[in-house]
Amino acid sequence: MSSKSLADHIRAIPDYPKPGVTFRDITPLLGNGPALAAAVDQMAERFAAERVDRVIGIEARGFILGAPVAVSLGAGFVPVRKAGKLPWAVVREEYQLEYGTDKLEIHRDAIHPDERVVVIDDVLATGGTAAATCRLVETLGATIVGLGMLIELKALNGRSVLGQRRIESLLEF
Repeated sequence: MSSKSLADHIRAIPDYPKPGVTFRDITPLLGNGPALAAAVDQMAERFAAERVDRVIGIEARGFILGAPVAVSLGAGFVPVRKAGKLPWAVVREEYQLEYGTDKLEIHRDAIHPDERVVVIDDVLATGGTAAATCRLVETLGATIVGLGMLIELKALNGRSVLGQRRIESLLEF
């Protein structure tokens, strides 16, 4: 399925959550079996030549995409969650939002030094959440192979906060 075909399954909702913002809703893509399979396959293909030990999915839609990407790559899956949702010892990273701060957590034993990790999420916008996730992974001693995004919102320039990391986006808006 081409990028154009995948894009046909992304609903644009104008003026949400505030005037002037166009929200990119992926639920139509998630609800279409062939489109979902194509998106997961294409995300996994981008990293198939790499040795990947773990795929990190960022809460919550990163879980939906990341778990099947992990299966496809023969890697383990690790969730990165909002603070307070993981039941065991965690590493926490606080990061800036345009309206305040938030925190992400990962179990301390979820990844190990020298493992190779791919980070998966649905949208790369300003890059704050992805950058915080990368810091968590690197704090635990793993190497970021790359980041896989279903959608990249180019105008928000999220790549700028991710340094020289490899970023693979299926769709750009």
